[in-house]
Amino acid sequence: PCKRRSPLPLHRPPLACGVSVLEFPPGETHWTHGSCPHQPHSRLIECVDHGALYFRNYFYQQEHQNWFGMDESLGPVAISLKRERLERPPSSDSNPSASAPLLCYRIVIRTSELLTLRGSVLEDAIPNLKPSSSSKTMNTKEVLEYVAPEVQLSCLRLGTVSPQTEEQLLKLDEQGLSTHYKVGVMYCRAGQSTEEEMYNNQDAGPAFIEFLETIGQKVRLKGFDKYKAGLDNKTDSTGLYSVYAQYQDCEIMFHVSTLLPFTPNNRQQLLRKRHIGNDIVTIVFQEPGAQPFTPKNIRSQFQHVFIIVRAINPCTDNTQYCVAVTRSKEVPVFGPPIHEGAVFNKSKAFADFLLAKVINAENAAHRSEKFSTMATRTRQEYLKDLVTNYSTTTCVETSQKFSMLSFSSKKKSAWRPRFLADATQRGAVCWPVALDDSSRAALVDCLLAVSADTLLLVEESSREIVFITPCSSVLGWTTNTNSLRLYYHQGECMTFHMRESGDRDELMEVVVRLRSVTQGSVTQELALKRNPLGQLGFHVQPDGVVTQVESLGLAWQAGLRQGSRLVEICKVAVSTLTHDQMVDLLKTSMMVTVTVIPALVDGSARRGCSQHHCLALAHDSDYENLTSPDTGKVTRKPALQTAVPGNHRRRYERSFSPPRSSNSSGYGTGSSSKSFSGGDGLATAAG
Repeated sequence: PCKRRSPLPLHRPPLACGVSVLEFPPGETHWTHGSCPHQPHSRLIECVDHGALYFRNYFYQQEHQNWFGMDESLGPVAISLKRERLERPPSSDSNPSASAPLLCYRIVIRTSELLTLRGSVLEDAIPNLKPSSSSKTMNTKEVLEYVAPEVQLSCLRLGTVSPQTEEQLLKLDEQGLSTHYKVGVMYCRAGQSTEEEMYNNQDAGPAFIEFLETIGQKVRLKGFDKYKAGLDNKTDSTGLYSVYAQYQDCEIMFHVSTLLPFTPNNRQQLLRKRHIGNDIVTIVFQEPGAQPFTPKNIRSQFQHVFIIVRAINPCTDNTQYCVAVTRSKEVPVFGPPIHEGAVFNKSKAFADFLLAKVINAENAAHRSEKFSTMATRTRQEYLKDLVTNYSTTTCVETSQKFSMLSFSSKKKSAWRPRFLADATQRGAVCWPVALDDSSRAALVDCLLAVSADTLLLVEESSREIVFITPCSSVLGWTTNTNSLRLYYHQGECMTFHMRESGDRDELMEVVVRLRSVTQGSVTQELALKRNPLGQLGFHVQPDGVVTQVESLGLAWQAGLRQGSRLVEICKVAVSTLTHDQMVDLLKTSMMVTVTVIPALVDGSARRGCSQHHCLALAHDSDYENLTSPDTGKVTRKPALQTAVPGNHRRRYERSFSPPRSSNSSGYGTGSSSKSFSGGDGLATAAG
């Protein structure tokens, strides 16, 4: 039996980096990078709360209500509420209820905590509402009692309707968003190691100049009209030049030690240190022969992350760099990962890597306790200002006869909300589940969220995403009593169990939602027999796609069809098997049981990835973020891969060596490459 896992975060899938919004307008999606989102793509900016734009996108300069108050338990509170009509996607559904107007409430609840509650709830899901077809009708009391019963409604007052109120709310919500980054760069010559030595290098050597030209552009400060990071662009008091870079939507200004003013006979070089010493992230560039770097040599209360870049063969055709990171113990890990022994060639790819690293380093530092405390204090002042200066005397209407808080449990259970599964509800629908962590024989309490384009699991204890996949990558699922096994991408799988039971069939709700927003299908369990020649009577590719089935043979009679996808063979996940292992199972098992995902209506195979031979499964590690449950220390080495069916964290490394033959030898079908759109597939004859 599985046990509940202790609240220790173990894994952060790289696919989750940069994900903070699950609702996109029709036609838009988070998954825009590359033909396979599971493959490594452009260096993502991490730890950015894009949900902070929720008020700007859905409330700003639109009809809505704001409520401010001083709650006895929560402190200052600011709530924004909006009622809107949802646009239904085109449908041939003739059901009259399908054409009825669908209304929802968008809500933002802000307290002194840095985490803001943002989302929407269908009007039909809220009890005790008075039906109204007018989008101007606000059932404030009922909505707040249902969504946020902890909030003391009697303390709330309607906010003033003015541009100033909205501007203050924008500042509050977007307080943590920034696209500007200032980064210190210290120059360490051969034989040097101390802070004083680095600050007193008056000029840059050739290796340092080469590095600076790689990561950015040298700009004249006087008249510079972009982000200047506190440097003087009028009187040259902070030097004539600096180094500037842009990465994705971010601007980075480097405070380069040798470009800042040099003061002769002053070992402290305060004109340089007052800039670099106040930068959260500092790059330490080391020439060959420099002494090992230690942050103990740096006297600063503000420099939290040092990224050490050591040049190899500088100023040659083979210039390379090795990179290391040292960070304050309060700063969480951040990407992109640096693999052990990694060496980078001088290139744009290296520059992009380093720029992403410094941006993510600063974003990670802002999540540390020191910066979170400062941000919380600022946020509290914003909220108090809203309560004091932007409130009217209008209270929340409390004349309703009943309150949700006084309902008995029997009364609550008798009420059944309407469940809407289709893509009209583009935001995520959530259920509490327990995720199977097969590697530790443990269950992890999570929230399952399925939006119109994304499926993910958030671990409740850490509030971190532990699993995520595009809905377009979902292949199918198997249900069993109160659990569901999901197959995705190339046939990887994971299992979760519904945590709540009652008169609502939550497992069926999940299945209905999956049918609405994915191309997946329920699986089939087939038992395959051999013919007198010992053959199973079908051809299958290394990825499990069935390319041909012998007409009226035993496999055909069992229900196997061309275009089907084998995801398990004899209870072993196909995605964990090499080609040879799959062949051995098919050829040596007396009775072959298979879990099959049926083909699409047109007979083609369901695919969670358009790559013929997707290399996403061949990556040796995800992140510098596998935490040892024994020591709590972070290790970069990937865990050993074991064949555990249903485990989404561990897997065999796929072998991409060619199969023994590119032609099937079973009953003369020849190459099965026709099932691939590109025509380079390789097939195996089963049996």
